[in-house]
Amino acid sequence: MSIPSVNLRIEKGVDFEATFNVEAADGSSFSLVNYSALAKIRKHPTAGIAKTFTTSIIAATGEITISLGSTATSGLISGRNYYDVIITLSTTGKKTKVFEGNAIVTDTVSV
Repeated sequence: MSIPSVNLRIEKGVDFEATFNVEAADGSSFSLVNYSALAKIRKHPTAGIAKTFTTSIIAATGEITISLGSTATSGLISGRNYYDVIITLSTTGKKTKVFEGNAIVTDTVSV
């Protein structure tokens, strides 16, 4: 499975949410039954500090939603950041990266 690169834009101080659809090799929806998801964002891939997204899964449709509340987005560093989404199969512990990309964090004037 190749890892799709999806770039995001996150506004500081406001709620953020993005939804991804995981596809099987044949293009159909990948069943996420028995999977959990983990997603993090960092200023650069080896940065020691990361924020963890809240994740939710709709297993039958292969849908993963990631989100950060306004307090969490306020703490992000403006500019280019990096994120990824990893799924873990609960029966074996096997981890698979399903999405990655840049997240451009921008300042918000009205907050």
